[in-house]
Amino acid sequence: MSNKIIAVAGPLGAGKTTWICQNFMLQAPESMLYFCPGTDSVPIDSTYMAAEYPGVQILAEGQDMERLKHVSGSETVYVEIGFHLQLSSLEAVLTSLPCTRIAILPPGMEQTEWHAWADTIAVGAASQAMLNPSQLWRSPLTGQVLDPASLDMFWYELTKGAYGQVQRAKGIFDLTDGRAFHFNFVAGLLQMETTELKLPRWLKGRPDRFSGIEVVGENLDQSAIAQTLKDCGLEDRAIAYYQQQVKDVLASGAEAA
Repeated sequence: MSNKIIAVAGPLGAGKTTWICQNFMLQAPESMLYFCPGTDSVPIDSTYMAAEYPGVQILAEGQDMERLKHVSGSETVYVEIGFHLQLSSLEAVLTSLPCTRIAILPPGMEQTEWHAWADTIAVGAASQAMLNPSQLWRSPLTGQVLDPASLDMFWYELTKGAYGQVQRAKGIFDLTDGRAFHFNFVAGLLQMETTELKLPRWLKGRPDRFSGIEVVGENLDQSAIAQTLKDCGLEDRAIAYYQQQVKDVLASGAEAA
């Protein structure tokens, strides 16, 4: 059986990751791989996929497209192509492999480069985000533990325009009670998604698992975003205090059971 590659592309916030997740739920996770090129040191989507679908194999940036040439015939590989990548940048590999191209587009969008590229068009979210925003800012936050109330206030300010015209924002954050959350915002969509990741609580000092943020938009005050996030973080003594509180609560619950 030939390798099965499904390349998924589309504009900012159209629902590429959501579409792939929906397909994950319809198939056996152990037969699927996920690759999201061009994320540098801030692999938010890959980290989210790994936490929510632990049976899916996640290809790291360094493994790149060469790994796709060696998957078994029983595996399906989903390649998520970010809006910021040129479709032509992957042509050399995609044309050399059996590949189905899916474009996820907002309702009513017609005659785009994605139409010409795709084998199939799927209707995604009704995003009002710009097709070509000028700024993409990313920052790893690994090791940072954030105060939940401060993070909520920062996210509200960020998505309401306090730091510029934000079209898309997503992040993975470690909080004081040891849990990790995925935040997701797309301009024009009423609901902002906040999801607790299916990860064990981190209660042993600063986490060494990935956390980070990505913001896309216009006229972004990147230094202010970075400083506010830094201000949301806790010092070692506060981290130890809150983690001990959680440990005590969990121990009391276990004894009661």
